[in-house]
Amino acid sequence: RTLSKPLGPPMCGIVGVLCADDSSAVGPLYEALLALQHRGQDAAGIITEDAGRFCLHKDNGMVRDVFGPAQLTNLRGSIGIGHVRYPTAGSSSCAEAQPFYVNSPYGITLAHNGNLVDLPTLKRDLEREFRHLNTGSDSEVLLNLLAIELFSNLSSPSHEGTRSVSPSSGAGAAPAPDCVDAAGRKLESLSAFDGKGPTDAQVILAVNELLRRCSGGYACVSMIIGYGLLAFRDPHGIRPLSYGRRLAEGSTEHEYMVASESGALNALGFELLGDVPPGHLLLLRRGKEPRMHNCFASAAAPLAHAPCVFEYVYFARPDSVID
Repeated sequence: RTLSKPLGPPMCGIVGVLCADDSSAVGPLYEALLALQHRGQDAAGIITEDAGRFCLHKDNGMVRDVFGPAQLTNLRGSIGIGHVRYPTAGSSSCAEAQPFYVNSPYGITLAHNGNLVDLPTLKRDLEREFRHLNTGSDSEVLLNLLAIELFSNLSSPSHEGTRSVSPSSGAGAAPAPDCVDAAGRKLESLSAFDGKGPTDAQVILAVNELLRRCSGGYACVSMIIGYGLLAFRDPHGIRPLSYGRRLAEGSTEHEYMVASESGALNALGFELLGDVPPGHLLLLRRGKEPRMHNCFASAAAPLAHAPCVFEYVYFARPDSVID
C-alpha cells in the first residue's frame, strides 16, 4: 500500500566538496551521492559555484535517473554540495528536493540531514522576520535562519569579536563564541568585510546563534559565495558527519570532502580525517587549512553525545565508521 509518511527515523545523505581550483567538483559529488544512495531514494540534487554563480540541478528520483550527461556538464565549478532525500518533513514534491538556496546575503545554499523538533515555532519566527518559505521542508527553515544570523552580523559592523546572545529555554543553548579557532588563534573581527564574502568570525557567530535557536538532530553542509564550505552538527551529534582529504591529481594541493558517512570518502580515495564533533563547525576555504570551531566551548557542562542507534544497525553502510 502507499504510505503518506515514511516509517521509522529519518535519514538523508549529504556531501560537500572543495576541489583544486582548476578541477571540477561535479564528478566527486555525483560519485559520492551514488555511494550514499541507500540513505535516500526519493530525490537528489547537486549545486556548484562557478564564477560567483550557482549552478543547480535537482529532481525526484534516483541519482542515476536525475543526472545525465547534459545535467552534469552544466554543473560547473570546483566547489559544491549534494543531497539525496528520504522524505522526513514536507511532501514528496520535487520542490522539496535539496539543496536549497537564498540570494542574500552573498548567496547561500544548504543541504541537511535530520529533523527539527521545534519547526512550527521557527516558522513563526521567520514570518516575523519577513522571510518567505516556499516548501514544508525544515531544511529551508535552517537555510533562512542561517541567512538571517549572517546578515545580522553584517548589519552591526561596530560589534567587534562577539555579540550578546539572549538566553534560550531550549536544551543545550550555545553561548557566544570567543572567535578563536581550535588552536586558540584569534579570528578576524566582525567588521573585517572585504566586499567578497564573510569572515570566519561572522560565519562562526551566525552558526553559533543558529545552533542556539534550533532543537533536534541535524547535520548540515552549506556553501557561501565568496567564502567556501561550512559543515556543522547538532550539539548532541545525533546525525553523523565525516570529513577527509586527498591530493588533487598532479598537484600538491589537497581537496576536501565532508559527507554523511566515511564510506563515501573511502570510495573516492579520500583519507578520513575524522568526524565533525557534536556542536562543532568545520570551515573549509580555498588556500587555507581546515578550521574546526567548538560552538559550545564555554558551556557550563559537556553536552551528552547521543548518536542515533539506527545509524549503526540500519542506515549506515557496513564499511562506514561513525564517531
